[in-house]
Amino acid sequence: MMRTMNRRITGRSLSVLHSAALLCFCHATAAVEYRLASPSGDITLEFGLTESGQPSYSAKYDGQAAIDRSLLGFDFRRAADLVDGMVVEQVDRSSADTTWEQPWGEQRLIRDHYNEMRLTLSESAAPARRMELVFRAYDDGIAFRYRLPEQENLDRVEILDELSEFNLSGDYSAWWTPALAGEKYEYLTRNTPLEQVELVHTPLTLTRERGPALAIHEAVLKDYATMNLRGEGHSLKAALVPIHKGSPVKVEARTPFSTPWRTVQMADSETGLITSYLTLNLNEPNKLGDVSWVHPGKYVGIWWELHLEKGTWHSGPKHGATTENTKKYIDFAAQNGFDGVLVEGWNRGWDGEWWNHGGGAFRFTEAYPDYDVDALSRYASDRGVYLIGHHETGAETDNYERQLEEAYDFLQQHGMKAVKTGYVETGELLTNNNYHHGQRFVQHAGKVTRTAAEHKVMVVAHETVKDTGERRTYPNLVSREVARGQEYNAWAEDGGNPPNHTTIIPFTRMLAGPMDFTPGIFDLTLPSRPDNQVNTTLAKQLALYVVIYSPVQMAADLPENYRKYPDAFQFIKDVAVDWETTRVLSGDIGQHVAIARQVRGGEDWFVGAITNEKARDVALDLDFLDTGRSYTATIYRDGEKADYRANPESYVIESRRVNAGDKIRTRLAPGGGMAIRLAAESK
Repeated sequence: MMRTMNRRITGRSLSVLHSAALLCFCHATAAVEYRLASPSGDITLEFGLTESGQPSYSAKYDGQAAIDRSLLGFDFRRAADLVDGMVVEQVDRSSADTTWEQPWGEQRLIRDHYNEMRLTLSESAAPARRMELVFRAYDDGIAFRYRLPEQENLDRVEILDELSEFNLSGDYSAWWTPALAGEKYEYLTRNTPLEQVELVHTPLTLTRERGPALAIHEAVLKDYATMNLRGEGHSLKAALVPIHKGSPVKVEARTPFSTPWRTVQMADSETGLITSYLTLNLNEPNKLGDVSWVHPGKYVGIWWELHLEKGTWHSGPKHGATTENTKKYIDFAAQNGFDGVLVEGWNRGWDGEWWNHGGGAFRFTEAYPDYDVDALSRYASDRGVYLIGHHETGAETDNYERQLEEAYDFLQQHGMKAVKTGYVETGELLTNNNYHHGQRFVQHAGKVTRTAAEHKVMVVAHETVKDTGERRTYPNLVSREVARGQEYNAWAEDGGNPPNHTTIIPFTRMLAGPMDFTPGIFDLTLPSRPDNQVNTTLAKQLALYVVIYSPVQMAADLPENYRKYPDAFQFIKDVAVDWETTRVLSGDIGQHVAIARQVRGGEDWFVGAITNEKARDVALDLDFLDTGRSYTATIYRDGEKADYRANPESYVIESRRVNAGDKIRTRLAPGGGMAIRLAAESK
């Protein structure tokens, strides 16, 4: 009979060696041999080998099947596949229960509590190659990864396919965006039965009437291809992005190496997924040491006016990034307590079809003649503001890398504490025929993050690789876009993001990490764009500062539009961007969501509640407040006749005293929302 031992993490390895009789049992049946439970016991994972000796796993949530028997393995080029004929040589078990502190984040203290099972497998016949499978069970999900150790018969590998499966148990409703479809991650989310899922991005969120909500994603994506998922009925299969156009190879590596973690977050309902930190826990701790130079904050900038075509990125009579125009934004930022000013279109390279692989024309240290970067850096610094750099690459990664050190020296020398990067292109290919989210681009994105860290520059990355928790390891990677953002409201042929868009992404895209959505538009009807509008109310734009988390938030509209509504603008000035803790008060994916966040190191709270195109009554329970203490609630809500289509700028501001256990009741207009500041009164 097999004997197993558990241990706490102590740096020692306790091994379990299995008898020949047990190994024979592995080949005779697909029955479960090895079980792993989460600390609470609510989630269980089972590992076994099929009759042919192929690894497989399954998982249950609260005793109910979540993942049915799913196969694992690799297809290689120029080498036999690592699939069948495996035997279990050794099993190591461990547990950990620690708490770590984020330098910034939506939750300051995060508990990392899991049980782990590491299985060493080998081929029963020559060449007897070895592979490790590592499984972890948390109370909010499971994760697994492959490790190929250094060995004589497996040195250099070319992976054609990773054979990881996620076979779903039950009838799931899937929330997804298409992969490799030409627009990176920037799509509206589709909601279909699981059987209609094709090639999709992760996180992929799955819900059903009875049973757990799931989200499939990955963690620690580095030196590897991005994992998409391909649907086949109730089965989802890993679909790695190729390195090059026309090549079947997905990953090139040398042993030893580990794959990213494959993750399945689990909760009673989709609201529980929002406060799961499983992906972060799987990443390595901070490698940068002292990161006191990483400052969460708010910014304004020359951006929205360009999308409205009031100005241009390229040079000419309407050029937006001029010295004079930038000074106006610096003055506005200084007057209203903002930290930074983003300036797009400042550098040479914007003339011509730069978005269509325009030949690597971008120069990251050469400003247009009408933009005096030296004078503006001093002007901003004198007013307690810093310029935010902008590196649009046009997906010319080679051109960017040739200038990388010089570009970040330039940022550091000019006091630019942050940079927004961009990789706009028409399609899914970089100019060197590498795929936009393949292994080479993943490696490039990591190099940019590390180079920025060496120069103490924060990165806000657009059109980049999805977040898989790297912000824990490199806290200067503060935010990303990687979804359809606010700018689509200005020019999208479909008229802009529908009202339900922002009621979906907290349950999908936001499970990966912070998003630079750029909220705060007050001029919602867009007079200069008759075919477009921002499909929210003004109060909902305020609520988005709480609902859509990012440690750097933009007040995206033009300064003159904020001056029209100074009382509503006050919320943007007041709202925090760094949090002690986060609570989901209510939610239903695609319908509505309400989130409360406590100011980091403080006692005040902020709340955001939003709805889709339907009006709804909400009653927010304030039981998260400290008992025995009163709070002044300043409520920014939709006006009585507010409607995102006909009367979006109608809002009401009211104030009242509240206590723990009270409820705030209101009606959210169609496409509407409510933002609340809860200021703690002195005891």
